[in-house]
Amino acid sequence: MTTPFIVKLVLVSLLLFILFNLGRALVIMVKGQHQQPMSHFLGRRVLFSIAVIVVLLVALGLGYIQPNPRPY
Repeated sequence: MTTPFIVKLVLVSLLLFILFNLGRALVIMVKGQHQQPMSHFLGRRVLFSIAVIVVLLVALGLGYIQPNPRPY
C-alpha cells in the first residue's frame, strides 16, 4: 500500500466516524435522556473535523495528494 492510499483511507475513516457521531447525537436528540449528553458527540465531531483539515493540509504540503488545478 502506498502512502497516498493510506492518507485517503485515514480521511475516509475520519469522515465516516464524523457521520457516526452525528447519528449518535441525532438519536440522543430524538429520544431525549441518555447517559451522555448530546454535546459529547457533537464535540467529538468538531474535534475530528479539525483532524480532517489538519490531515488534508499536511498531505497537501507533503505532496501525497494533489489539488485539482481546474475545478470546472
